[in-house]
Amino acid sequence: MPTWHRLGNRDELVARTPFATKLDRQQIAVFHHEGRFRAIGNRCNHKGGPLCEGQVRGEFVMCPWHAWEYSLLTGKGPPGYDDEAVPVFAVEERPDGVYVDTDPVTPRRLTKHDPHPLTVLPSRTPGAPPRVLGISTTAMDEVNPRFSTSDHLLEAGLAHARSLGAETRLVRLRDLQFRACEGNYSKAAHACTWPCAITERDPADQLTAIYEGLVQWGDVVLIATPIRWGQAGSLYYRMAERLNCIQNQMTIHNRCLIQRKVAAFIITGGQDNVQGVAGQLLTFWGELGYLFPTFPFIAHSRGWDAEDMETNVRQVRASEALAEAAAELAERAVDLWRVVDRHQAPPARPMERSGRKAQPLDRMAERTEEG
Repeated sequence: MPTWHRLGNRDELVARTPFATKLDRQQIAVFHHEGRFRAIGNRCNHKGGPLCEGQVRGEFVMCPWHAWEYSLLTGKGPPGYDDEAVPVFAVEERPDGVYVDTDPVTPRRLTKHDPHPLTVLPSRTPGAPPRVLGISTTAMDEVNPRFSTSDHLLEAGLAHARSLGAETRLVRLRDLQFRACEGNYSKAAHACTWPCAITERDPADQLTAIYEGLVQWGDVVLIATPIRWGQAGSLYYRMAERLNCIQNQMTIHNRCLIQRKVAAFIITGGQDNVQGVAGQLLTFWGELGYLFPTFPFIAHSRGWDAEDMETNVRQVRASEALAEAAAELAERAVDLWRVVDRHQAPPARPMERSGRKAQPLDRMAERTEEG
């Protein structure tokens, strides 16, 4: 039996649309399209984004969070995606105002999608060899390559890790084609998702190698960066912005994706401010959930006024002491991970947020299975 609710006068609603209202537990988005009022479910099937805030193009409204589209007439997605649909609600214009029926004309239709590979939580066999991920953040023209001091020391650290029995993997950000962060967190906290919405939508985006390496594969990560104008390199910050989707899981779900993992850093450059760069790195990676070994970074800089970069390069290339320091850094990081792995230290718990108590991944998995 229809359940009609008065929304308001026609002129008033024309001025207000699009808008959302909650009636009889239904979240309804109301639009004025081609001279008629239309009403569909306000929650996007993808992540629940508010459709009333989206852009209308033709008969379709685009979710402001992740750009899924729905017809204002049928509730269905565009051709090729019309297996997904949000509810459609009947609207009537009467002499005393505009009314909407909260019993849907057509229901919400959700298509079951295969889970994204990044949603699979890691599982490590006790006693298995450590896995060391190296991330190089220096930019370079591969057609006309140059010697990179940070790359050189990172490779020395990874080589030593292999001699300790570790598996290693090297990812150079300059080899990856990945888009800049779109700032979904600025739209709404829940719009910044895991996996990253860019990764979900764009198969050509190659930051998956970093996400998989950090969350699923690596036990230890060595991050190497040059110093550029007193800061880490630009590629580092492009990557770091996209890692907000990992940290945001703690903000919105009290779920820490980084468990019992260790990070250490290699910082080199012709300019100073080593401590400033190291401080930023330690803060950011600590917020992701990483542990740090004693003396968690090594660095080389000849200071602000050392403009003879060829001398800097020559010194690093020839320095056995710096290569040994990189090896020792890798060893400290691996040793710490082995201690954590041996004693199965309890999983990291984020600080309490919004009055909710943090929960480890295994308990979160239990709750998901229980529904």
